Amino acid sequence: MRPNDNCPIDAMRRRLLTGAGAGAALSLCELLFPRAAQAAPKRGGTFVYTNTYPNNRMGDARTGRHPQHWLDLNNRSAYNALTWVDENLEVQPELATAWEPSADLKVWDITLREGVLFHDGREMTADDVVSSYRFHQTATGYAKQIVKVEKVGRKVRMTLDAPNSEFPYVLAEYHLMIMPAAEKEAIGLSGIGTGPFRIASLDPKRRIILERNEKYWRAGFPYLDRLEVVSSPGRMEGALNGFRGGLFDAVIGVDPGLLPDLERTPDLKYSLSSSGDQALMVIPKVEGSPLDDKRVRQALALAVDREKIIRIVYGKKAGWVGNDSHLTPANAAFQPLQRMHDVARARALLAEAGHPNGVKLPTFYFAPTWPEVPRVFQVLAESVKEAGIVLPIEQRPSDGYRQWRVEDAEKTRKHRFAYTPAGPRNPGVSLYRLRPDNNESGYWRGAGCDEYMALYQKSLAEPSTEKRRANYVRMQEILRDEVPTLSAGGRRNLLIHKPNVHDLRNHSQFWSMRFDEVWKS
Repeated sequence: MRPNDNCPIDAMRRRLLTGAGAGAALSLCELLFPRAAQAAPKRGGTFVYTNTYPNNRMGDARTGRHPQHWLDLNNRSAYNALTWVDENLEVQPELATAWEPSADLKVWDITLREGVLFHDGREMTADDVVSSYRFHQTATGYAKQIVKVEKVGRKVRMTLDAPNSEFPYVLAEYHLMIMPAAEKEAIGLSGIGTGPFRIASLDPKRRIILERNEKYWRAGFPYLDRLEVVSSPGRMEGALNGFRGGLFDAVIGVDPGLLPDLERTPDLKYSLSSSGDQALMVIPKVEGSPLDDKRVRQALALAVDREKIIRIVYGKKAGWVGNDSHLTPANAAFQPLQRMHDVARARALLAEAGHPNGVKLPTFYFAPTWPEVPRVFQVLAESVKEAGIVLPIEQRPSDGYRQWRVEDAEKTRKHRFAYTPAGPRNPGVSLYRLRPDNNESGYWRGAGCDEYMALYQKSLAEPSTEKRRANYVRMQEILRDEVPTLSAGGRRNLLIHKPNVHDLRNHSQFWSMRFDEVWKS
């Protein structure tokens, strides 16, 4: 369960895990009893923040209130899911209070929280959950594994197409919010949810204003009267200028490379998440490409000076080194690389593959999803030269990049040598993204891929956490050997806020941040 916010020891643990920010020293009183050392939370006030993450899902005047269409405006402010993934990437109850699987882990009975009201005062029922999930089954890949959803008294029963020991994590996905029951064409368009705030007004793709939900099921929350969210996709300088000018109380998604300058800025507090998104190189494995040879992929992985990328692009605090999987250090099963940078071994592998004088790879394409992405791949391309690898890189616009990256890939199984961002999730979701029929794996194939998928299927049917973790470790070892993707660098999510903002907790999954407990002095 989630730590008790009223317990001094749990509160201390949470603060130590999430970081105090700005390097301020903590007194003994603050360390032992952090709640007692500060004033009691104050109710009321308006909190304005901006988010710099780009998002291609944002809706228009008709669809903009729908939870599927405002990820970077944080749909969890107005809606809830059945579960929530906390700051330690552990699943916690939200609109569900319990979940019980069948022996084969294919049927899940979900107990719903009682007394939850929608913003319009109507009580949430199993019918609303069933209706929401029937919509989700057709709208998002996360729910396609559900072959049947039905009401069983106050509970909801979900039948899956295969065992999934980590299904409760899926129920926390930002796509899977609960809405009042309605026909598929109309559900969600009203903007009515069960969350801490209700939508007051919307300027599509720019700003959304929310007001306190007095009927919120978490008694006593939220503290704020009003939440204003401004979308600033890719506009880092504008967001920071707005912060300095007093327009924003906080900025989410700040370029982590700016941390050294921000630390010297007066009237500013910051917080770094334990991990965060990472920049992945998706490597095409098609006949005729030098990258179809595993030894060339291994050489590329060993030639990349990952620590240099982190040092130059992010600095010591704000970046982390990946291991060529989608897992992050926030996952308990994450295995750090044993050998990160070995130029001599990279050259030897190239020679074995028939490239004794080095190799020129196809052009690698990337888009500036985050401000520092161009710097990441500039440093990477320069670092591999030492091993005799020439890596041409080309930046493309963010608009339409994903569609261009996967264009015709489903038909041809040919993937561009390109970049994709990857956010942190539980191992069951993260490791599945490298399945052979997915463009994010570059349509990986062969004996290593077969072993990987066999371990994946075994893990999802395994109720023991420890046994699953052992499988996940082996899967990461396979990825390190096969290199279907390469992790160029990981960023810790950086947020900044004014000193009078309290209990704004960062999250490795920025879409899982909560604003229930934020207050201003």
